[in-house]
Amino acid sequence: MTAIALHHHRRLDERRAIGVEWRQKVPLGSHAEWTPPANRADPLDILITQGRERIPELLPVRYARMKTDPFAFLRGAAAVMAADLAANPATGLRVQSCGDCHLANFGSYATPEGTPVFDVNDFDETLPAPFEWDVKRLAASLVVAGRVAAMPDRDCRRLARSAAKSYREQLSDLARLAPLEAWNMRIDLGRAVADIDSPKIRRQLKKRLAAVMAAGKQHFGLVEETSGHWHIKDKPPLVRHLSRHELHARKAFASYAETLQEDRRVLLQRYRLRDIAFKVVGVGSVGTFCAIGPFVSDDDAPLLLQIKEAQQSVLAPFAGPSDYPITASGSSSGSACCRLLPTCSSAGLKAPLMGGTFTSGG
Repeated sequence: MTAIALHHHRRLDERRAIGVEWRQKVPLGSHAEWTPPANRADPLDILITQGRERIPELLPVRYARMKTDPFAFLRGAAAVMAADLAANPATGLRVQSCGDCHLANFGSYATPEGTPVFDVNDFDETLPAPFEWDVKRLAASLVVAGRVAAMPDRDCRRLARSAAKSYREQLSDLARLAPLEAWNMRIDLGRAVADIDSPKIRRQLKKRLAAVMAAGKQHFGLVEETSGHWHIKDKPPLVRHLSRHELHARKAFASYAETLQEDRRVLLQRYRLRDIAFKVVGVGSVGTFCAIGPFVSDDDAPLLLQIKEAQQSVLAPFAGPSDYPITASGSSSGSACCRLLPTCSSAGLKAPLMGGTFTSGG
């Protein structure tokens, strides 16, 4: 049983006392330095081992994307960072970790009600694990992204400190709330954008947010209608039809529909699958199986659905295996992870049911 489960039914003052005890055992200063151990695994060996579970012909695409800059490498090297983080101090407090909590895996979405929200948008590596791992990967990604953008080291360090401070303060505020209040807490994205000091950045974000909210009206160049027939345009090697995998993909789409709550399943039933194609996505996800399929209503309104293979989390060797078994092929037993998209771009635009996002993920 995880540490967090043991303390679900404690009073606030009791939980605070436990937190103080944990902090005394693992003080904040113990997280300040990291020195590669003498027996540290070679990062390239880790990537090569991970590549054995990927589609071989796509590995050059993955490595080419990772070579773009240090931030792109960090995005694709979640397995490397997981191995490094596992040797670091941890309190023992485990959460449902994102597992790949870097800057580019956050984004804005339109909810089914049309409300803009901001949150993590990639859970390929999710697994119960020490909470420190997500916080450190996020802070590190801010520093690396800042350096790639030629920001002064002082400002990069400030980004990391600001992220850690905001996390700490937000968790402290949530701890004081009743469970239902904490559950319903949302980030007011409109207010957050309005509070940005830079007029230029504020205008840019408002423009991108408007595109997210209107995403359902666009196709982003992936699908087209020809002589009354909707189909996906081949863009090899990133988007291409693979007839030998079509039956598997159709079964995955069908099994996904069965998992939806009733009102959304009824909505999806108003659309019919018209085509299926393989698509290369993200950076760290390159080499896993991903398929997209345009669904079209009787009135020719398109909806794009994406399925994505779920492999073992990069955290599993260090945090323990998932409760959900992985088949020999690497896919989660039952079916692959599936996302419902009203639109999708060749750059990786993706979203949950009836939503959109302006980050690439992966």
